[in-house]
Amino acid sequence: MNTEGNLARNVSKMSTVIDPLPVAILAGGLATRLRPITQTIPKALVPVASEPFLAHQLRLLARHRLRDIVLCVGYLGSQIEAVFGDGRQHDVRLRYSYDGPQLRGTAGALRQALPLLGKSFLVLYGDSYLDIDYSAVSRAFVESNTVALMTVMENSHGTEPSNVWFNDRRILAYNKKKPEPQMNHIDYGLSAFRAECFADCEDSDLSDLQSALAMKGALAGFEVTTPYYEIGSPSGLMALERYFHQQKPRL
Repeated sequence: MNTEGNLARNVSKMSTVIDPLPVAILAGGLATRLRPITQTIPKALVPVASEPFLAHQLRLLARHRLRDIVLCVGYLGSQIEAVFGDGRQHDVRLRYSYDGPQLRGTAGALRQALPLLGKSFLVLYGDSYLDIDYSAVSRAFVESNTVALMTVMENSHGTEPSNVWFNDRRILAYNKKKPEPQMNHIDYGLSAFRAECFADCEDSDLSDLQSALAMKGALAGFEVTTPYYEIGSPSGLMALERYFHQQKPRL
């Protein structure tokens, strides 16, 4: 019996071990849909289950061994830094990339943060609570040999239009403004990028960059089935409140 050959085959089948990637959180928006709550505080500080929303995000990321966090901030961003500081109290390292006097758009904000993020990183929206396997997403990104990856979910609930054509671990098309008949998925809210994606990127929305990457065949996809939560709207905020009250978050 060739035990060495069997061992080699078993090792080759093992999933690639990926070091935790840095995470960029896009937290610079004006959060107009949550006004009047966000007239005096940024979305990251909106109370959810008696804590600022960002505290829940950071606890979730730390639980998944994601502790190198860069906050892309703009509107009232100094308030976030005053409350969370370097992140030590939440078992993470927090650094801040400020938009400046003018909003740069989400793609422009990430381009400005590149010196803090390195060659590859995850991107999470500042109003999303996604309790999924982040290591599986990172592994899929590395193994895809593409410059970017988008997590997607099959759009079976029908409350918002599908915007992603997903097939065989690839995003064939992504368009938030003009859905196509082949689109049966939606953007889940977590992405991965290599820094080179932003080399020629303008100050625009991240979705424009992702659409362009999909057209080039350079955007991988990772399908998720876990429900997502968000605080971008009053209804989303209420749903997340219910979630935390019904299910005690794991520490």
